[in-house]
Amino acid sequence: MDFQPILDLLEKNGQGHVLDHIRRLSPEKREVFCRNLSALNLPLAFRLYQNFSRQKGSGTHLPNIEPASIIPTSRTPEEIQRRQEAIRLGESLIRGNQIAVLIVAGGQGTRLGFAGPKGFFPISPVKKKPLFQLFAESIQALSARYRARIPLLVMTSRENREETEAFFRSRGFFGLGKDQIHFFSQGMLPTLTPGGKLILGDETSLLANPEGHGGSLKALHESGLAGRLKGQGISEIFYCQVDNPLVKIADPAFIGYHRQEGADISTKVVRRQNLEEKVGIYGMVNGKPAIIEYSDFSPEDYRSLDENGSIRYWAGNIAIHVISLSFVDRLNREGFALPYHRAVKEIEGLGPGGRSEKMAGLKFESFLFDSIPLAQKSCCMEVVREEEFAPVKNQTGIDSPETARGAMTNLFRRWLEGAGVQVAPGVQVEVSPLFALDQEELADKLKGKKVVVGEDSYFG
Repeated sequence: MDFQPILDLLEKNGQGHVLDHIRRLSPEKREVFCRNLSALNLPLAFRLYQNFSRQKGSGTHLPNIEPASIIPTSRTPEEIQRRQEAIRLGESLIRGNQIAVLIVAGGQGTRLGFAGPKGFFPISPVKKKPLFQLFAESIQALSARYRARIPLLVMTSRENREETEAFFRSRGFFGLGKDQIHFFSQGMLPTLTPGGKLILGDETSLLANPEGHGGSLKALHESGLAGRLKGQGISEIFYCQVDNPLVKIADPAFIGYHRQEGADISTKVVRRQNLEEKVGIYGMVNGKPAIIEYSDFSPEDYRSLDENGSIRYWAGNIAIHVISLSFVDRLNREGFALPYHRAVKEIEGLGPGGRSEKMAGLKFESFLFDSIPLAQKSCCMEVVREEEFAPVKNQTGIDSPETARGAMTNLFRRWLEGAGVQVAPGVQVEVSPLFALDQEELADKLKGKKVVVGEDSYFG
């Protein structure tokens, strides 16, 4: 490879310290370093730094924020009928092999005190199945129910891709066909100092960070995977993040509402638990649907109540979407359309003396929800938190393995008790997706059987 253009780019952008480092390397290490450089989008990073540097400070309160129209949980006869129609439509799309599932899984389990990618984390209450296994078994069960072939797309980071693929191989792809699973990596951008300098990560590479979950739509396109899926007849992508074990994978009702509305992108939301819960809100900004960060509200608006005394801005984003492949294509047709955000975080890199040290770093990321205002039409569906949202983010406390396992056990307990099973207080219960995907299927499996659960039990 001819690395001179990269070296010229470094010199043009005042990165003499990196050029000096390259000159000190042996020829073999110099080539490795330059190859690693070429894998990063340096022009984009420099351009983003310049753009943010030119921006003047502005207030954080966004104008004209209003609640959005959201499909509620079904209560009235009309709502129940519409939901049934949506389910039938969603099921027909699954049977027609038009649906793929995308799991964003680039993160590590660092905050969980877990060594390895987060998807490896053992989460189920009885069998301690890893997150990846729960999702794969759901896809296997859905494929059997609808006699469909549902591709599983796993977006990794470059750091954990090899480890993730090896994990799936070692577990026999959790019962899925090897050619049913597609791994791809999100892009990386170099991390900069507040003064715009690149940071050495080690002797042969710069410090870099993933482009953010919005980069999944860019990586789908650039990897060629979106085009291949479209060629196979796939029209919609069910999207979720790897840290939520309660995700209802490829939910037919959600897919059906998405298609009914003719949406480019659809979103699931849950009701805020209280006025203090800090979460992105699905609402209207200047007349367009969007996810609004809680910090973009005034404190008064964020805590405001409606005429019924309920939380006015209640629709909390849980990062579950259905996205049309045609929309992915449109977002990438003339360069990636999503904006980038800048975050200042404490990072660890090599300082001027070549020693590892902590410092402030600028990271540039794109967020998937920023695509919502770019859609010609979008759709939003309310779901029950206790049935579909129990993220695993922290080692202890809120959103921890303990709270997620508790939510799973409580959900399965309600399923079992709804099926006439007596469950003793305090026991852990787990229902495999391969045994039952929902309460109705579980009740059908146990029909006519007298079951009493007096100890930790697994239904598989």
